[in-house]
Formats: sequence, structure tokens, C-alpha cells
Amino acid sequence: MSCYHTCIALVNTKTYVMMNHQKLKSMTTLLLIFSIFTLPSFLTITEAVYLYHVCSNTTTFTPNSTFQSNVNRLLSTLSSNSNRSTGFYNATVQTPNNAVYGLFLCRGDVVGTDACETCVATVTAEAPERCPIEKQVVIWYDDCMLRYSDESFFSTSAESPSLYMWNTQNASGITDQNLFNKVLAATVTEVAAQTSNSSHMFATKETSVSGFITLYGFGQCTQDLLSGDCNWCLLEAATQTPRSNAGGRVLKPSCNLRFEIYPFYSSAPPPPASIREGPKVSPANIPPPVPEAKKSNRKVIIIIVVVVVLVAFVTILSSICIYSRVKKRGLQLEVEAKDDTKTVESLQFDLGTIETATNKFSDNNKLGEGGFGVVFKGTLANEQEIAVKRLSKSSRQGVQEFKNEVALVAKLQHRNLVRLLGFCLEGEETLLVYEYVRNKSLDYFLFESRKREQLDWSSRCMIIGGITRGILYLHEDSRHRVIHRDLKASNILLDENMNPKISDFGMARMFGVDDQTQGNTKRIVGTYGYMAPEYAMEGLYSIKSDVYSFGVLLLEITTGRKNFLGFHPTNGAPTLIGYAWKLWNEGKVLELMDPLLKGSCSPNEFLRYVHIGLLCVQEDANNRPTMSSVVLMLKSETISLSKPERPAFFTGRFIDHRDHVAVSAHNCSANGLTISNVVAR
Repeated sequence: MSCYHTCIALVNTKTYVMMNHQKLKSMTTLLLIFSIFTLPSFLTITEAVYLYHVCSNTTTFTPNSTFQSNVNRLLSTLSSNSNRSTGFYNATVQTPNNAVYGLFLCRGDVVGTDACETCVATVTAEAPERCPIEKQVVIWYDDCMLRYSDESFFSTSAESPSLYMWNTQNASGITDQNLFNKVLAATVTEVAAQTSNSSHMFATKETSVSGFITLYGFGQCTQDLLSGDCNWCLLEAATQTPRSNAGGRVLKPSCNLRFEIYPFYSSAPPPPASIREGPKVSPANIPPPVPEAKKSNRKVIIIIVVVVVLVAFVTILSSICIYSRVKKRGLQLEVEAKDDTKTVESLQFDLGTIETATNKFSDNNKLGEGGFGVVFKGTLANEQEIAVKRLSKSSRQGVQEFKNEVALVAKLQHRNLVRLLGFCLEGEETLLVYEYVRNKSLDYFLFESRKREQLDWSSRCMIIGGITRGILYLHEDSRHRVIHRDLKASNILLDENMNPKISDFGMARMFGVDDQTQGNTKRIVGTYGYMAPEYAMEGLYSIKSDVYSFGVLLLEITTGRKNFLGFHPTNGAPTLIGYAWKLWNEGKVLELMDPLLKGSCSPNEFLRYVHIGLLCVQEDANNRPTMSSVVLMLKSETISLSKPERPAFFTGRFIDHRDHVAVSAHNCSANGLTISNVVAR
């Protein structure tokens, strides 16, 4: 049964029956056998519980048409695969101009049970009745979800339509609502992370709120999604969960999230008491009493034997585990090395191909120039547009190291990252080949008054959201933990739809420590005004270094001002961060608002974004939020924000005005090349 509360009442009755011992024993045995074989059948009786459905009225088909025939074939195919061990299946029925794409997803805790099969059979049978002529359909049941459409949606995260449900039960045990909300935010964030990193895209979590209340969290995504898209879908759902209720759920086409203060997901039932307790001993089989001395000696001998056997067993088992792990790790490294070598070979471009594509690096093809070198636009023979970064000859990186890093970074795939297509190493040329992003960089629009008119508040929020998703992927959802170290407006490229793509995350170094999240370096590379103080002054970098840079970006995007334009420390004026902090303490934050936004931005939303920006640029890295927390804060107004501490107003020792590269007291490079750090997890 899929209802929230299921109770089984056991009625105790006193029965006085006179029967002999043999009959009683036979009756007990029969009852036990009956219980073992029949009780599971009662417990596994399932019934699909309907929740809601959405049928798009904008796309319909003609009854008895080819499309309807294809829908029926699709539903039959899905139903016949309801016993899949993964609880997920997608299929396509395609005829000319009448393709139908569909999938089902069973709730993660009922996969492999009758509940999954029953739900899929029910939803596929009832779908034509609920949505008789619509082409785009989503139907939610308690144990499963069905979706089909005339457009392919596989491997694409859909955040709408959404279904919100909440528990109307009064949570009498919740005395501190703020504490409950904090635990809830932490729990759903952790559930999102665990789900996106799970092979079956499903996770649960239990968190203690107080001595009397435990919060139960549940997250799931369709198994065709990338890890980053799954995490984003769940974090988006987390911002829509009701905060003032004891429980709630958000159902989306690509993911679902739920929390309650009681256990609502299934778990393996304990074995029957008779099995747990072991066989009973009849009085006739009880041996005669053993003298106390012999009994004591026997106990000592038994204890010694048991301990010796256990120690030997544990030792042997540990040795086997260690050997297996070392051997498996060695094989894994060998396979990864072979895979990386194969990847490198497939990524290598011929110099002649690049020269032809860029018209031999013609000035007419030049897109930009910096301390790292020059970027050229190119067009390959298949008409694919590319951007070629021609690194300066001052780069001292070894050939093999360069190839390994390229192979690693090429595996980073996210819609908000510029994709690295390959490289070229011939003679003195060191070239990186990227996808071409049409609308130049964010600073081109943001810091020029006429161009900035194209960026209304909704556009800026979309850009901020995309940057957030990209950084979150680098920090938490990619195969390796990546610290960018040079996030800035000029490294945020905009495509034809003004969607942001983070660039210059290419040159990476991998560490062999699984959970390393920070490091130290003497080679400090970055841009003045965006670098976290602990990185610029001491060479310490972590994911919180990127959070600092993001905070600067957030303030620049919302205000339309550069961090140091008009606020240069050399002439005694504060930075944008310092100015924002001053106005924050004076209660005049709205003076920061870009005048171009006054018609499209609500004051409260602007204040919240500035508040989040100040939290990100706090001087103490430990006080800065993680990017997953930033996602929740940006998307939900119900999450309370802590009071920001004093930010770091500026970093570094002096500025190289040509490349805007901060130079500290360490030996460091001023070539402007972004060096990102990849930390294996």
C-alpha cells in the first residue's frame, strides 16, 4: 500500500483449548509454516495510488491516427519492461513524422518489488484515459512516474511541470522552526548530492532534528540524466519544498524530492521472531546440570577457542580485502591510464588542420589577446566553428603533463562550461581547441553602458544561475574536484541565447589524495580583484577561493560596476566590495543598483542578491558558503541568510595593468594563464 500511514491491528484474544502436547506441537508447526508462506503475500499486496497528471493542450493528435498507434505500442513496450532491475526504462517508437518518446521510473525503494510492476502496468493502462489526445504527458503515481512526448527529452533535465504536495499534519514536536528549517536545508542538499553521485540516481537520508524528531529525506532522478543535471534538478526542487510543514514533496518530470518526520520509504523487513530466536528446545532434550567448576572451565575453553577463531578469521579476511583493494586499484589505474592515452590520441589535432581553419592565424580571425596568448576563430572542414587558443611560448609545462591535463579536462562535460575539443603540439606551437561561443564574454556586455542595456534583471539572474550551476559541477558533480582559480567576467562566455559558459578551466593538475579539497602553491595565477585573500597572500586555495570569486562576480553583475573601476586602492578609494560593505552597514544598499535595472528588478530581490554576494566574499574562508548552499539561497526566499562578516577589500601587492594579474611576494607567473586544480575524489 502506498498511503502515508499504514497500520496493522493485532487483536489479542484469550482462547482456552484443551489438547495434548503432540497436537499442540503439530498445530504450532503448521501455523508457523502457514505464516512463513502466506504473510509475505499479504505484505506485498500492492495497489497503484494515483497522484496527478499533466497533459499539454497545445500538442494534440487525431484519434485512430498513426501517432495514436505509436503511443499504444510505446505503452505496451514500457509495460512489458516493468520488471527491470533498475526500475527505469525508456523507449522510442518511430515512424516518419510520428515519433513517440517515453519512459517510466519506479520509486527507488520499490524497485524489484511487485509494487513497481503493478504501478507501471496501471499507469500505462490508464494513460489513454487520462490524456486521450495529448502528445506530451506526465503522470505521477505514488510508486512510479510515466512520461511520453512527440519530442525527444532523453538525457535532458525538465524542471516543469512541477507538482507540490505537503503534509497537513501538525508537527507538534517541532518547537524550534528555525532549527528545523536549517536541518531541512542541509538534509535536502545532502540528498541531492548523494542522489546525483549514485549509480541508480536514488538516495535517502535520516537526520536527527532533536531527541524526539528525525527528518527523513528522499531524492531520485531519471537514470538518463548527467550527475550535474540531476543535482541541479533536485536543488531546484529543494527551493520549492514547503518550509512550514512537517513534510512535503516536489515531483518533476526528471526528479522528485520528499521529506517527512516519519519513515515513509520502504526498507527490508526483519525476519520473523521464530527465525531470529533460533530453534526451541523441548524439556525432554535438556541435558542434566553440569557442575559449576566444569561449567566454568568449559566456558573459558569455549571463549578462548571462539576468540582465536575470530582473530584468525578477521586477519585472513583483512588480508584478502587489502590484497583485493590494492590489486583492484592497480588494475583501475592501469585501465584509466590506457583510457586516458586513448582519449589523448583522439583529441590531438594536426597543425595543418588548425592553420587552415584559422587562415594561418590571420589577424582577421583574432578574437582576443591576453597574457596567455591569442585566441583565434576557426572553421573546420565540416563547417564546425572553433576557438583556438595559441598559448604563449613562455609556458614551461612538459609535453606529457600537458597531454594528461588535456585528457582530464576533456572529460568535463556541462552545459555551462566551454567544451575543450582538443589540442595541438607541433614544433613550438601549443594550441588548445575549444567550441566557439558566439556572443563574446560577459565583460563585453556588462561594463559597456549601451551593451548593458541588453541585460535586464531576468537576463542577469539567468546568467548568475548558469555560472552557479557550472561552478557547482566543478566542485561537486564532476568526476574530479576542480578548483578554477580564475573566475572573472572575461572568462564567462555567452552563447547565442545569452547562456553563460565558464571558460579557461583547462590547465589542470591532479592530486592523488581522494578527499583533498584544498592545497598550497607558490605559483599564483589569477586576476586582481577576483582572487581570495588567502590565495593571493599565502598561496592557499580551496573551493572557497572560487566562492570568493563568484561573490565578486555576483556583485559586479547586479551593480553593473567593475570591482576596481572607480574604486582603485592606489587612489585611496574603496573597492566595489568595500563600497557595498559600507552601504550595507548604513542601510543604503539600494544605492548600488544599476540604474538600468530599476524598471525590472524588485528591491527585495536585489537586496538578497547583494546579501549573498557579501556572504561569499567574507575574509574568513570558513565563513563563506558552499556553492550548493548558494544555489538554495539564490532560488528560495524562505531560507534565512546569516549576517555577513567583514569582507576582504583587496588582495595582492601590486597590479600589472597590462594583464590585470595580481603579483604577490611569492614567485609567481604573470602570463595570465589560468591554472585550475583538479583534485581526485
